[in-house]
Amino acid sequence: MRSLRCTQALAGLTIAVMACTSYAADWIVSGNDGKYQRVEGRDTYPANPKPDTLTLLDASRFPPQVKVQVEVENVIQGPPQAVAITPDASIALVAAPTRYDYDAKKLLMDAFIQVVDMQASPPAVTRLDIGSHPQGIAIDRAGRIALVTCVDGSVVVLGIEGTRVTIVDTLKIAQKRLSGVSFTHDGAHALVALRDEQGVAVLNVADGRVTDSGTRLSSGVAPYTIDVSSDGKWAVVSDVGLAGLPAYAGKLAGDADTVTLIDVSRVPFRTVQHITVPSLPEGVAISPDGKWIGVQSMDGSNLTPDNPGRHARGKVLLFAIRDGQAVKMSEVAGGEASQGIVFSADSKHLIVQYNVEKQLAFFAVNGGRLSDTGQRIALTGGPSSLRTTPR
Repeated sequence: MRSLRCTQALAGLTIAVMACTSYAADWIVSGNDGKYQRVEGRDTYPANPKPDTLTLLDASRFPPQVKVQVEVENVIQGPPQAVAITPDASIALVAAPTRYDYDAKKLLMDAFIQVVDMQASPPAVTRLDIGSHPQGIAIDRAGRIALVTCVDGSVVVLGIEGTRVTIVDTLKIAQKRLSGVSFTHDGAHALVALRDEQGVAVLNVADGRVTDSGTRLSSGVAPYTIDVSSDGKWAVVSDVGLAGLPAYAGKLAGDADTVTLIDVSRVPFRTVQHITVPSLPEGVAISPDGKWIGVQSMDGSNLTPDNPGRHARGKVLLFAIRDGQAVKMSEVAGGEASQGIVFSADSKHLIVQYNVEKQLAFFAVNGGRLSDTGQRIALTGGPSSLRTTPR
């Protein structure tokens, strides 16, 4: 691994983010793309951009507090699960490293992940070459294994020992792009979204070794992000539809897409429901208490004004899991072309990445009712990837 460019901490902070804090922190990391700006549905790369960053939040108290911000390389192109953090918040991993060539007017994809040592002051960022452009990242609850999905259909297995991260193995499970990935709560399996080939791959994890079980689960079109409940019962997958397929040539009008509910309480796992949601459910999350599903859908807010499916803002939706099915409970306006979504550890709030607005937004969950708190955290770049510690 080789050193990245200089990193910076927020002024006045001394990286007191270790497990030795006097309260139980709820660590969340947000990857932010400083070089990209969506303008009424169009991709732009303004001159003299601000750097991409990784922001560490503590959501154990409301409103959440920003603890550290570090310069990294991160990009909006890819699933909003391209960051991860260990259970003790000592190490963060960042994928989707991308640079913009202003002369060639082209996005350049790099083939490394970034390892951020959060115990250093300021945090130290190093690169680990993995041979392919990385997409989603997941870390197991023990904080010893990480999985990285790649655009070439491979899953890179990483070993974590303290601040040392190494490549343990590489699995080829598809021929085309992979997307989101999550471990099951017991750490015995992992689910991988087969973005271009459709469906969800089930991996086995035993004694530090990861293998492809060969099992594939049904999904909607272009499965993208995956979350698994802390009660060990459910997994949920966002299916972003035709817009998520490579170089799709047709004109899209913001029609409905789906979210897939999977029963992971017993082997073999089984898909049990496809839930209709507004277009492009970019992010999806299950509450730690296993009761709720949060969905962040663009709902046409990513489209240009001349498109009949254009809406100024997307939607944030809340579903309850009842008797083995997801039931819609609440829906509120979200941001423009928003990205990731996670629950706080107490299941009382949803955090949503407002990409165009360059903000994190906070929604309260109260008895099945979803409400916008109005609380925002401003960021220097458009937030594009969001993860909590493993739960």
